[in-house]
Amino acid sequence: MTADPHAQDTRGPDTRAAGTLAADARITSGAGQARTGLRLLWRHAASRRVPAAVAAIAACAIGLRLALIAHWDAYGALQLPLVFETAAAAAIVVTTASPFGEPERVAGGRLPFLRLATALALTAAAIGALAAAGTGAHLAGGSLDVLRNMAGLTGLGLLCAAVLGGSLGWAGPACYLVAGVYALYTQWHGPALTTPWIWPARPPHDLGAALCAGLVGLLGLALFTMRGARDPAGE
Repeated sequence: MTADPHAQDTRGPDTRAAGTLAADARITSGAGQARTGLRLLWRHAASRRVPAAVAAIAACAIGLRLALIAHWDAYGALQLPLVFETAAAAAIVVTTASPFGEPERVAGGRLPFLRLATALALTAAAIGALAAAGTGAHLAGGSLDVLRNMAGLTGLGLLCAAVLGGSLGWAGPACYLVAGVYALYTQWHGPALTTPWIWPARPPHDLGAALCAGLVGLLGLALFTMRGARDPAGE
């Protein structure tokens, strides 16, 4: 039976008022939960020095753009983006360190989601910023190279943070930079290193290198999301 839209509301004023109050309460509750979620996200970001990491990523993008103005030979042109990508990855990994240590893991039920969101957002921001810095300039490898290198370097840093601690997670990308630079060096001076596990030395469309970098990135992200950085209390 279809209700008549023109029928008058026969409910009493108290009933209508109660229904209006209940609807307002639901709206207020939803808005309050949204504000609470935003506050939680901001406090987590602030405690992890995310604003400073964003500033560091922006500085890396600006530095890369300025460096691309100069004329580089083929060897230097390939090394240049890798240096700034490593610096951006190190800035992301620094945000994994917790100022509260182990007690936070027990008290924070939403931490895995916050860790995942923070790492993904910063990695995406770094990829976008560095790719944009190379727009209109001769960026060796292009955007695909930036995507592959940032995914692998950040994943490596997250793995190190989970094993060694957030304060030492940057060592992973830094040490890998040495391996990457050496692999690029061997392309000219031989014998050339062709393993896909040293993906910076592979062409941007190399499937094996992309799979290796993606695997490291996914492993690092998964381990960090589940366990977080290995930071004891007070560190």
